Formats: sequence, structure tokens, C-alpha cells
Amino acid sequence: MRELQSTHRGRLRAARIAAAALLVLALGACSSDDDPPTYVERPVEELYNGALDAMQVGNYEEAARLFDEVERQHPYSEWAAKAQLMAAYAFYQENSYDEAVNALDRFIELHPGSPDVAYAYYLKAICHYEQISDVRRDQKATSDALNALEELVRRFPDSKYARDASLKIDLALDHLAGKHMEIGRFYQGRSEYLAAINRFRIVIEGYQTTTHVPEALHRLVESYLAMGIVDEAKSTAAVLGHNFPGSEWYLDSYALLTGENLYPEESEGSWISNLF
Repeated sequence: MRELQSTHRGRLRAARIAAAALLVLALGACSSDDDPPTYVERPVEELYNGALDAMQVGNYEEAARLFDEVERQHPYSEWAAKAQLMAAYAFYQENSYDEAVNALDRFIELHPGSPDVAYAYYLKAICHYEQISDVRRDQKATSDALNALEELVRRFPDSKYARDASLKIDLALDHLAGKHMEIGRFYQGRSEYLAAINRFRIVIEGYQTTTHVPEALHRLVESYLAMGIVDEAKSTAAVLGHNFPGSEWYLDSYALLTGENLYPEESEGSWISNLF
């Protein structure tokens, strides 16, 4: 974004003296303190440079306001689209994520062919990503971030933002899997084993690339044994041992089975064997 600011600043700086003169003339035209305020259109250069100056000192609210004024007062100028994107960035810097996302959606809708549209998609995804909360809380922001990141990678796979987006997709998936694990452990702690099994299955079936899969398999072994479903417990432990032989979760599952004089053994009819 620093490149975007510096690119425009040089082209606009020369016009600031003329802009200041116009502003003085406009102020001098006011007749009296009793008259209602008169709307005065300000030069695009003055508005844009003022917004950049506000950004420079960290006054993002004022920067967003001035960038919005660029578009409002000069909607057909070459700076209008740039100002839209810069306003969104100012909102983001101020942690006004909803306003930033709204501005970015509008930019994307109005300028789908812009060379900056990939960045708009990326910044939108980051706005959602930075709102991801602890797994004990609602994960809507995580789902929104995942959707936005996946859309970016799908639309712009060769962009400079795609790699970072891919890494963040993995982290978002891991976070969502963690939420299901947290709920599953809650049910398991209340001896509601069927509800727990459903959550652990979601992790295994839908989030196989995440770090939570070994624990989910072990929790299934625990839950199946608690329900007396021995064949599924043995088969799940066998899958766990085959895919994660050195993990602590397999050692725990193996000890749990052998404590009942049972051993890991895959079953052709088990859903877990067919899945893996």
C-alpha cells in the first residue's frame, strides 16, 4: 500500500499551491456569519493529498473521509477509483473492518477489471481473518475469512497474494477443526458419546489436513469403547497407528485397547477404514 501512496503523491504535489489559492478565494467569497454554509467543491488534488497526509500521521478516520470526498466530488476523475481503495485501506488501518469490507465490495463491483482488484480481494480476506476469535467463541469470522481467501486463490492463483492466502487458508481450516474438537470434547465430558462422535467425524472427514486429526481419531477410540462398539474402536485405533504411528495419541489409544485385552485391527466394513 505504501507504493500506492507514493505513486500518486508526486503527481499531485505540484497542484497544492493552486489548490490553496482556490481555497482562499472560496473562503473569501463567504458573505457573513449569518448566511448558511455554502458547499464548495474542493480540487481533487487538495482532497487526495490531504487524505495522504492524514494517513501519514495516522489519522485514518480523516483520511477515509477525505478519500470518500474525492469520489463524491470528483466521481469521474482518474483518482476516484484509487480513492475508493485507499478509503478501504484507511478503514482497515483503523480496525473499522465492516466499513472496510463494504468499501472493498463496492470497489470490486465497480472496478472488476482494475489492476488493483486482486489486492482488494486480499484486503477483504484479511479484514475477516484478523477478526478470528478463540475457538470457544462463534467462528463466523473464520468462515468468512476462509471463503474470502479461497475466492482470492481461485480468482487470482498467480497473484503475489495467493501464497499468503493459501497459508492462511490452512490456518483457518485448523481453527474451524479446533472448534469442532472443542465441542466434541465437551459432549464427551458429559458422556454424550454419540454427539461427540459426530463432531470428531466432522474433523476426520472434512479437515483431514489439519493438526487435529490424530486427536480426533483417539477421541473416537475412547467414545466407541465407552459405548461398547469394540470393532469400531479397534478399527479406528488401527487407522490411527497406520497414519500417525509415532504420535502420543496412538500410544494412548493402544494403551487404552490393551488395557481391555484388545488390539488395533482394521475392519473392512468400518467407515473409518474405507475413508482412509
